[in-house]
Amino acid sequence: MKKIFQTAIAVLALTFVISACSSTQNTQSGMSSGNVSRGKFVGTWVCNDVSYQGLLPNAVQNVFDQAPPAAFIGSTWKLTNSGNGMYSLTNGQSQTIFWSVFNGNGGTQFQFKKLFEGDKAKNVAEGYRLNIGQITSTNMSLLSPVAVGNGTGYVVYTFTKQ
Repeated sequence: MKKIFQTAIAVLALTFVISACSSTQNTQSGMSSGNVSRGKFVGTWVCNDVSYQGLLPNAVQNVFDQAPPAAFIGSTWKLTNSGNGMYSLTNGQSQTIFWSVFNGNGGTQFQFKKLFEGDKAKNVAEGYRLNIGQITSTNMSLLSPVAVGNGTGYVVYTFTKQ
């Protein structure tokens, strides 16, 4: 356990040093500042790419308490208007979710809760909230914030609607 903790600290320290030395980026560029209707998300989406802003690619080992970010490339996300949904990874793993759109002071965010057998969404307190980079009728990018030192980096998921 101590070795895992030391390795995690070393990776975060390295990420912080490299991001501090890199050119300044506006992490808010492209973020949706207005309200986005939930109807824009309804449908089947395929994650075409996972990239990083302000992070080293190997700095994030696990996302959504499930798998490395690269495992989500090729994943299919099915989102219904009722908020029910699911995503399936290319390795066959599937996850039922309940999703919604959060409109707050920091802009509009896509949020979801993982549901397991017998769970009701209203009884699940924890979930995930991703910033909306862009959303059109055919493309979407979602940014998952990751704390880096005193700043924030992002894992960026790019989707195409089927």
